[in-house]
Amino acid sequence: MLLVVHLVILFGAIILGARMGSIAIGFAGGLGVLLLGATGMPVSVDAIPFDVIGIIMCVIAAISAMQLAGGMDYLVDIAERFLRRNPERVTVYAPIVTWLMTVLAGTGHTAFSTMPVIVEVAKEGGVRPSRPLSAAVIASQMAIVASPISAAVVFMASALEPHGVGYLQLLAVMVPATFFAIFPMAWVANRMGPELEDDPVYRQRVADGLVSSPSERSNYAAPRGAKASVGIFAAAILVVMVYATLISDQIGLISNPTVPRNEAIMAIMLAAAAAIVLVAKTTAAEILNTQVFRSGMSACVCVLGVAWLGTTFIDYYLDDIKRIAGGVLTAQPWLLAVVLFVAASLLYSQAATAKALIPAALSIGVSPLTALAAFPAVSALFVLPTYPTLLAAVEMDDTGSTRIGKYVFNHPFLVPGVVCVAVSVILGYAIGAAVV
Repeated sequence: MLLVVHLVILFGAIILGARMGSIAIGFAGGLGVLLLGATGMPVSVDAIPFDVIGIIMCVIAAISAMQLAGGMDYLVDIAERFLRRNPERVTVYAPIVTWLMTVLAGTGHTAFSTMPVIVEVAKEGGVRPSRPLSAAVIASQMAIVASPISAAVVFMASALEPHGVGYLQLLAVMVPATFFAIFPMAWVANRMGPELEDDPVYRQRVADGLVSSPSERSNYAAPRGAKASVGIFAAAILVVMVYATLISDQIGLISNPTVPRNEAIMAIMLAAAAAIVLVAKTTAAEILNTQVFRSGMSACVCVLGVAWLGTTFIDYYLDDIKRIAGGVLTAQPWLLAVVLFVAASLLYSQAATAKALIPAALSIGVSPLTALAAFPAVSALFVLPTYPTLLAAVEMDDTGSTRIGKYVFNHPFLVPGVVCVAVSVILGYAIGAAVV
């Protein structure tokens, strides 16, 4: 009976948070933790992934400094020139752009800046905007598990290293697995929905004067410090990767480092932010008002709440989970990807999902290769149409082609997302078998 009460609290808090949206997902997680504690379940601060939150905060600080310096606009200008080379193929090019930006930045919130460009290029090429937008949003979510500085990857590496899978091996599997999954996903997305001119919603919006004409590319001029800010951030990523390689068990050139990998990432990112502010001569206080900073700090609260809630519940029932699920996952290891997929669709965070479930999976005997291959499934943030980048895509498409159906789940992101996750997991098994 107590288990039923705990499940009601767990899913009730998650559903409440999803309904309220945005930062309230984290608020609802805290409420759920309070209610679990009230029923007698032990609550500990150790269940809060402070290392994950710290990495997110520091990376977001560096990206926000780069955005204030004009670096994000500079990158968007490069992306726009790339997309406009062949507007008819925007459904393939757009997810490549958002995947690359997310891999480099460690956060999918960079996709916000490219969405208006994707819509304009799609209209210019006569392409239904929902197709490239859905592909771009999914690619930005999938790229988190391939980013060398994302909190999810850093945590996954720390979980797998005791089992013989290092940071570089993780990236060597996830980078190609998620990148090559873009192309079948884009192929599927490009066949969803009627052609733009045949869409009755689009025709009605045109008749009502709600659809703007495709705009010409703006004459962008990078402000002082914009290019330098991008260079500094890129250099920081390179330093992180080199340092993580040197201290890894596989390379071992630096043994017993005074600065461990997680701490190094946080310190390097904060140092990069300081360098950007100094070089670009921007006002540091204005960083707090950037869109990336607001979104990133909201993500930190969400991770804190839902990860604390999920980990508290799983830790309490870990022995029961081992007894019930151990044999099933040993016989059918592919089910781990399904479990991660479902959990991610509720927890709204790749890092929080990995933190809550991967240690438990490894402890019940799931092989490191299976855990590694299933890792892309933590990116299933597109199932419920409430994730910020998904909602932004809906709002920015003035043609009305990117819309959420009355049955909630019938939206243009679901099918391409499932395809991308499935292909990534399959590629993860194939590549991982050769790498690990």
